[in-house]
Amino acid sequence: MPVTAVAFWQVVLAIHIAAVMIAFGVVFSWPVFVLVGTRLDRRAIPWFHRMQQAVGRRVINPGLAVVLVAGIYLASKLHYWHYFFAQWGVAVVIVIGALEGGFMIRHEGRLAELAERDLAAGGEEWSAEYQALARRTGLVGLVMYVLILVTIYLMTVQA
Repeated sequence: MPVTAVAFWQVVLAIHIAAVMIAFGVVFSWPVFVLVGTRLDRRAIPWFHRMQQAVGRRVINPGLAVVLVAGIYLASKLHYWHYFFAQWGVAVVIVIGALEGGFMIRHEGRLAELAERDLAAGGEEWSAEYQALARRTGLVGLVMYVLILVTIYLMTVQA
């Protein structure tokens, strides 16, 4: 059986794929964390929102940078810039970066503050302000999920 050399672009492709998995894998579990956390112990919800914020800053944003740099390298090396999926990928990284950095991180911190306030007040329900912000944040998260999944599909079929 002949030994095949691994090209550098293939290593970069593996890094690109790993960065997507590392940066975004956990975000698809956020709804389960909220649902289970609220049922098990509402006092954990402020911690959860602070963890979302930390993951956004320390995992998602740096992961996006790796995805972008590796994607640019691949599109250039493989001469893929004229393909829709390459242009889409760059645009989605920029959009997700803006949503994560400009909306999600800030609002996750605010959700933690509101949850702490609501818990201190001793109510059994989250305040209307918390619920409204949680809905908006969840909607933006859903948009990000859809963008990620559509991008994975387009990259896979190279459409």
